Amino acid sequence: MTLQQTSDHSHLLPCPSLSHVGVLVPWANAVVETELPEWGRGRTVWHYARLVPAHGGTALDDDFLSGLIEAVPGALHQLSRLPLGRVYLACTSAAFTQLDRFTEVATGSPVRVVSAFEAILAQLRSHGARKIALVTPYPDEITEVEVIQFAEQGVIVTGSASLGQADGYAEVTLNQQAALVDQLRKEAVQQADTIVLSCTGWPTRVAIKMLRRRLGRPVTSSNKAIALHALQEHP
Repeated sequence: MTLQQTSDHSHLLPCPSLSHVGVLVPWANAVVETELPEWGRGRTVWHYARLVPAHGGTALDDDFLSGLIEAVPGALHQLSRLPLGRVYLACTSAAFTQLDRFTEVATGSPVRVVSAFEAILAQLRSHGARKIALVTPYPDEITEVEVIQFAEQGVIVTGSASLGQADGYAEVTLNQQAALVDQLRKEAVQQADTIVLSCTGWPTRVAIKMLRRRLGRPVTSSNKAIALHALQEHP
């Protein structure tokens, strides 16, 4: 059979079914829409809605985080006419700092809403990872809250490091990420089953590859966890 003959029958080959997934993105986040399709393996159709906090800010503080959660119902309404399997809250810190309110808002949705923090936990559990080293761009106090939330979910944080920034996460460079990881104690990295780059707002695809080679440990991020979670069969 010639190459032309083979291509003539290409329409008969089975194609993987596509899943339609909603994503709620903080309005200043410039990274989520770039990274999710790269990890989606061509099997996911991503539909985005923006979360706009009422106070109109972008800096990571209490008003911003609570404002994102309060904006969830309106963003879900934007997606309500689409045939979605599930929806993701693409802000890790909003979920773990506003857990009760997020649970309340998500419970009222006709479609399951999964936070980036939940997606990370699901990935860790699927790989039997119980200890992590945590790296974030957040202010220190936000990172400390995340350490506590991981502990409450049975995940031990062997060490953590944060940039201490409240904004501008998309501009964080690979060198900054590498330097941040270098702040971790060697023992913290060696004891960790996985390195977690928390936050959907900073670029992590290249960082994950680089850190995996350097550290000899699995590395994941908020956006990678969302993408892999979306590839699972819908409940």
